Amino acid sequence: MNRIPRHIKPQLLEALRLSPVVFLNGARQTGKSTLVHQIASQIGRDGASASYVTFDRPTAMAAATAAPEAFLEAYPKPLIIDEVQMVPDLFRALKVVVDEDRLADKGLINGNFLLTGSANILSLPKLSDPLVGRMNVLTLYPFTTAEASQGMGNGLARLMQFDFNGISDRGIKLVDAIQLAGFPEIHQKPEAERTIWMDSYITTILQRDVKQIAELEKSAVLPQLLRILAARAGGLLNDSDIAREIGLTSVTTKTYRHILQMMFLTFNINPWHRNIGKRLVKAPKGYMIDTCLLCHMLDLSLSDIAINKPDLFKHILENYIATEILKQLNNSKINTGLYHFRTSDGKEVDFILEKPDGSVFAIEVKKSESLSMNDFKGIQVFAELTGKDFIGGIVLYAGKEVVPFGTNLWAVPFYMLWQ
Repeated sequence: MNRIPRHIKPQLLEALRLSPVVFLNGARQTGKSTLVHQIASQIGRDGASASYVTFDRPTAMAAATAAPEAFLEAYPKPLIIDEVQMVPDLFRALKVVVDEDRLADKGLINGNFLLTGSANILSLPKLSDPLVGRMNVLTLYPFTTAEASQGMGNGLARLMQFDFNGISDRGIKLVDAIQLAGFPEIHQKPEAERTIWMDSYITTILQRDVKQIAELEKSAVLPQLLRILAARAGGLLNDSDIAREIGLTSVTTKTYRHILQMMFLTFNINPWHRNIGKRLVKAPKGYMIDTCLLCHMLDLSLSDIAINKPDLFKHILENYIATEILKQLNNSKINTGLYHFRTSDGKEVDFILEKPDGSVFAIEVKKSESLSMNDFKGIQVFAELTGKDFIGGIVLYAGKEVVPFGTNLWAVPFYMLWQ
């Protein structure tokens, strides 16, 4: 299995040092099992690796379901449990065991349990609530381009610091960069193999995994819903419009969209807004978690879109940049919220990063190889509205040079993100 270093690893080790329970969630096939196996010897004690069990094995799942607390106590700690969401009762049992360890003053209670799962349990209060204050939750996404190409993974951090010294495309073309930023098992496979793999992947999630977290009356529409969301990637989400297209109520459509988010197939970027005296659009924008999967849902190849469908490639490119920003924020200690900005009269910025102190940074995406000041008009509107809170703005583009367009306004090549 893939041994490419994952950029979230330092955060995972730090979380185990600070919390009794750490939950590493993320979509299937993002490399969670591989990563926890890699660190098992690092987090073990007295010269032994951490214990490991997976609920993909029916016997282990049956035993844990029958007697959760006894199951937990039977293994030496630390204990790694794979696909933990398959035994929901285990979360309450974990609370009991952790609290008993605290009362018994057993000393080493942090890092005793490392869990992995393919569903976002933060969306399932019945599972996550028992471990409030006892569990740290991290997410492992598919590769970033920097991870897959063994870069440093600091491109976004340097971008926000206007540190452009020594950057290069590292010999990676844009289409290749998008393809690299995918699931570890197939990121370098031929297109025919990726197609077969993705068909199986979607079938497994939508026909099997979804049933573990929800009983859906019309689950057969999920593939169609996913295709609709793929076609609308980068657009404002409107459940009424989607509902009419798919033949569901808007309430049911929103519920089903939420299920796809819980399975880490899609994600939303919420609108940025303040009380600034200007009407702003309040709808979120929707994206697919993997850009090659997006192309697969549209039954198109990435290379064909790049060459023959320039208008569609613009949306594909925005989806890729959205996933790269999301993943790099997740993998690093950059403490910002991720938003989009749009006024009611159509002025917009693709991505806004807001720090806890209220300072804001704008990122716009343009697929062209050359830019003009007109390409910064959305960022300029945003800068005027935010005043002293505005740190700066970047337009990511297909050119080869970093070019200044004003105070803290820069045109920056896409390859900045895969340093």
